Amino acid sequence: MDDQGIFHGLKVLDCASFIAAPAAATVLSDFGADVIKIEPPGAGDPYRNLPNLPGYPRSEHNYAWYLEARNKRSIALDLSKPEAQAVLRRLVSEADVFITNFPPSVRAKLGLTHEKLAPLNERLIYASFTGYGEKGEEADKPGFDSNAYWARSGLMDLVRADETTTPARSVAGMGDHPCAMAFYGAIVTALYQRERTGKGCHVASNLMANGVWAASVLAQAKLCGATFVERRPRERALNAVANHYKCQDGRWIMLSLLNEEKQWPVLARCLGREDLIDDPRFATKADRHARSVELIHEFDAVFATKPLAEWRKALDGSGLVFGVVGILDDIPTDRQMIENEVLVPFENDTMLTVNSPIWIDGQRKVAPRKPPGVGEHSDDILRGAGFDDEAIRALRARGAVG
Repeated sequence: MDDQGIFHGLKVLDCASFIAAPAAATVLSDFGADVIKIEPPGAGDPYRNLPNLPGYPRSEHNYAWYLEARNKRSIALDLSKPEAQAVLRRLVSEADVFITNFPPSVRAKLGLTHEKLAPLNERLIYASFTGYGEKGEEADKPGFDSNAYWARSGLMDLVRADETTTPARSVAGMGDHPCAMAFYGAIVTALYQRERTGKGCHVASNLMANGVWAASVLAQAKLCGATFVERRPRERALNAVANHYKCQDGRWIMLSLLNEEKQWPVLARCLGREDLIDDPRFATKADRHARSVELIHEFDAVFATKPLAEWRKALDGSGLVFGVVGILDDIPTDRQMIENEVLVPFENDTMLTVNSPIWIDGQRKVAPRKPPGVGEHSDDILRGAGFDDEAIRALRARGAVG
């Protein structure tokens, strides 16, 4: 067991803001990488302020920052100043991975393009993340997962309850975190290539591409010229045994029976409706599908008689595939999540955080550490890069370092 992590000794520069790109750096840090967060002096990364925006949950803890910036060290650099850009170039010359989500035009303005940084370090993995890709007229267009991932890809339209309801809003970070895993995959693939060639390279990903990938089954159907059927409301779904139902206590349960011929009588018995097995209306799979609206009506009445906990007890162990429509209140005490380390405690604390969703046998992730304050490690990082105390004081005097 490697207690320091498979990426121990790997130096990563997180020169990005908000979620997808910094979250990829977080996954690297979970496996032991030394991640240096580069943020502006003063208020720091604007993402620190996310929980203060209207509509977000209120907490005494900066939950967004806890999640995305755990394990990292912070240096505060004002990259509008040439002296700070010189510091960053010094750090790049010794880094393994440089991560940014600055638009291409901003990178060019600050001298942070791949073409400028790659000559400083032939082993550097330069990883850039954008909203809409790095070519074309939208290359510099700002993107968030709500618009570039969720809306642009068609997902916002596709998950509507039916065609008469409004497009569905996304929740914070819903697209960013899957994007972070794709971006992490690109970085790790490049690191593997570097092991074979000794050379770094430029890798990229973007919100739009990941959104279409998430919607790709139906996107590919469209690309193949498929004919699409009407999106029907739940009450008129085409398959009653692959549908969701409201329990007595207002919670919802989702049936997902694919082996219907075998599981139909088992389901009827679990629901206490053995009479449905021989009901001529539902005798065959074709009958059940042809009369799905009638069967949904029957199921609605049955599920409304008991709370979710009782239905879970009745269905567990039956071999039937079903799921609970979870709510946030369930998560802190979800034993399955805790036992499988989906939720893990911060180092020396009982507060839980959401773990990155990959595990490797023989590799222990580092215990999550609370995130840094703005510029908390500036001096240590500068000294590690060869700056003496006099040089550090001069950088502070010029406002290049915070």
